[in-house]
Amino acid sequence: MIVKVIITLKKGVLDPQGKAIQQTLIGMNFSSVKEVRQGKFFEIDINEKDETKAKSKVQEMCKKLLANLVIEDFKII
Repeated sequence: MIVKVIITLKKGVLDPQGKAIQQTLIGMNFSSVKEVRQGKFFEIDINEKDETKAKSKVQEMCKKLLANLVIEDFKII
């Protein structure tokens, strides 16, 4: 089973990479860009048939390794 995870910085946490991307896009004449926030995306192929168990294991992975819970949020999709 493939489980997808999106990790983003929490609101209020400065995102210098996102700001640099935004400024570059504006410099490329994409002047309507108001804000860019960057994050991480994972596709995890887990050897588990039960969707609830798979999501639970991936949630544990996020909490222990994939996300820095002090500054990041994660969403399992």
